[in-house]
Amino acid sequence: MLEVRNLTKVYDDGTVALRNVSFHVEDGEFLAIIGLSGSGKSTLLRCINRLIDSTEGSVSWDGVDLTNLKGEELRKIRRQIGMVFQQFNLVKRSSVLTNVLAGRLGYTSTLSSLAVGAFSKEDHNKAMQALDRLDITDQAHKRADELSGGQQQRVGVARALMQDPKMILADEPVASLDPVLAHSILRHIERLNQEDGITILCSLHYLDLVQRYATRVVGLRDGEIVYQGNRADIQTMTDAEFREIYGQDAERVGKLAGEVSSPGKDSR
Repeated sequence: MLEVRNLTKVYDDGTVALRNVSFHVEDGEFLAIIGLSGSGKSTLLRCINRLIDSTEGSVSWDGVDLTNLKGEELRKIRRQIGMVFQQFNLVKRSSVLTNVLAGRLGYTSTLSSLAVGAFSKEDHNKAMQALDRLDITDQAHKRADELSGGQQQRVGVARALMQDPKMILADEPVASLDPVLAHSILRHIERLNQEDGITILCSLHYLDLVQRYATRVVGLRDGEIVYQGNRADIQTMTDAEFREIYGQDAERVGKLAGEVSSPGKDSR
């Protein structure tokens, strides 16, 4: 189980991105984190896997406090937490296969792997199996920048799968994709959740996607939790609950919460 307790993050410029955030995630859940750009979704995910450090509070996973881990202890924990990014974060000039193999760097010597391509035969086989699960083996030897956006995101998911993760954090993984591709990516992530039992924390804008894939939902506004619910709750969300998350002027047009914007706020 993942437990987030009283998590606060204040950036150096004084921006309060998270304020006293507390919730828990049971093993095997698919948790959607919703809210406007600037609500704290990205910051929350990055605090969980220690890409950035929180200012106050704690994050514990299966009884281990992640907040103060350092060095090898932190690296061991990170091996079990895959990360999928909105902008894919691929090495564009490298092949798809090389990008997927990068998911094994936490298990081998980084310098030797990059210098002489010293990934094992087992790792290569594992990478091809990951690509097969994402229906993209035919692209294995292409450069990453030759792929479409949806294909690149499948490479990102395959790379995360290479870590043998117990949990995947997906930071707005479909924000730059059209609705058809968005469903394709989320179906792949859902399959990993259901078939492998991988816990998923996924930040999303679109309520129709949340209703389709999430088993539970946390809503953030200005760095604070303003909504928590299960799949049934999100299906019957009232206008008042919607506006609590997205603002009093927000309107539920076509269920596309991503079209409700907050001027002047960047993603945090």
